[in-house]
Amino acid sequence: MEVQIAVAKVGKYATSESGDTVEVIERPRGGLSLVLADGQRSGRGAKAISNMVVRKAISLLGEGVRDGAVARAAHDYLRTQRGGKVSATLNIVSVDLVSGTLVLSRNSHCPVVIITPANFTLLDQPSEAIGIYAWTKPVITELPLEPETYVIVFTDGLLNAGTRHGQRLDVPQLARDLLASGLRNAPALADAILQRGVELDRGRPNDDISVVVVAIVPKREHHGVRRMTISFPLPAVRGIW
Repeated sequence: MEVQIAVAKVGKYATSESGDTVEVIERPRGGLSLVLADGQRSGRGAKAISNMVVRKAISLLGEGVRDGAVARAAHDYLRTQRGGKVSATLNIVSVDLVSGTLVLSRNSHCPVVIITPANFTLLDQPSEAIGIYAWTKPVITELPLEPETYVIVFTDGLLNAGTRHGQRLDVPQLARDLLASGLRNAPALADAILQRGVELDRGRPNDDISVVVVAIVPKREHHGVRRMTISFPLPAVRGIW
């Protein structure tokens, strides 16, 4: 088997900076963890919040702290630093090679979509954003590492895409339709879901949108090569085309 992790994100229309932050780190005992945070509101203030949360989470994951404890610590840190007046949503997705599981830690009102050959699951249990209430804790789900497993995580910019035009995106159904059409590559799947959200907002996203796809798929190669590809647009700078 191999793991594919893909992120596709876009900022709110006419806003200089996205309030969503995503980072990936290797786990010290084997595997990978991805952290996605969405800071309250949008723009630079939201970016500062999400950066703060992700930095704390990534540093603890790199020290071998378990995911649930990491989410609680990130909550305590944000609440202490901002006096309980600022919130952020937080998702941690880990491929844990020690336990042989996918570990999903969720502090967000946005559901997580899980699709396997045998089941479709929507993780939508009530869950609070971090930073406000004293006893906030994450909702934790563990899944076995099995081929053809797809986990789709997203921020509320996608959840609410199209609502100002009287439409609403059914993310679970869209994901199922894309997989049924044969689109089983994680980067292509993330791009297609993001594109549909932007289309429903008529090309002007009403909020920051981030889409994360984690796929466990059959291994294509056998020489152990790992790859990471990152692409993002540069702002207009004088002298740079």
